[in-house]
Amino acid sequence: MKRRAIIIDDERLARAEMRKLLSEFPEIEIVGEASHADEGRALIEETNPDVIFLDIQMPGKTGFQMLEELDHLPRVIFTTAYDEFALRAFEVNALDYLLKPIDSARLSEAIQKLDLAEEREASQVSLGPRTLLTEHDQVFVKDGEKCWFVRLSEIRLFESAGNYAKVYFGPNKPLILKSLNALEERLDERMFFRANRKHIVNLRMIERVEPYFNGGLLLEFPGGEKIEVSRRQAVKFKEMMSL
Repeated sequence: MKRRAIIIDDERLARAEMRKLLSEFPEIEIVGEASHADEGRALIEETNPDVIFLDIQMPGKTGFQMLEELDHLPRVIFTTAYDEFALRAFEVNALDYLLKPIDSARLSEAIQKLDLAEEREASQVSLGPRTLLTEHDQVFVKDGEKCWFVRLSEIRLFESAGNYAKVYFGPNKPLILKSLNALEERLDERMFFRANRKHIVNLRMIERVEPYFNGGLLLEFPGGEKIEVSRRQAVKFKEMMSL
């Protein structure tokens, strides 16, 4: 299966070396390169890649700061000359962390994790055939020894939690090994809305909407959760919900 990838690194030689290393992997298709965080963010929004190979220390914004600005987060493989950022890298759901100079065998291990991650996701939550889900559909959710068969209309929100997504329904908040991007592809956008990088919310369960910081919105739900809608997504939210 082809994986669409972009390389974000401020060093031209480093980008060239990564492109050369990735040429050994026919399953990876490089769809673009960027030399700094702002250019990288624009490229991600334009190409919607499956994976990004991301440097951390760059002029202006760091790789971490760029990720914080994204509403939709692809899989991330960090490439850096420094090892002190490893812990934080995995806190932001990084698939792997490669130290420069990058070894081809080590890169191969990282790419294999792309397939493993999707296989694990599929084993944790069953969403049936890959068609758009409706409010009447039920999904099977398994968290450890506990299992639920939940109607989609009963789920008030999904929250990214590292490599997992937390599913909020009733008093329950089980974790599933599923990315928000993968969930979003299956959910009807007329019912579920990507509020920000970390949350997908059920539009029909919103109890209150308030103006929020920097042009955003704050949504309140029956469980007491308060979810911020990013400034970018607030514009889309207002368009969707207005007459």
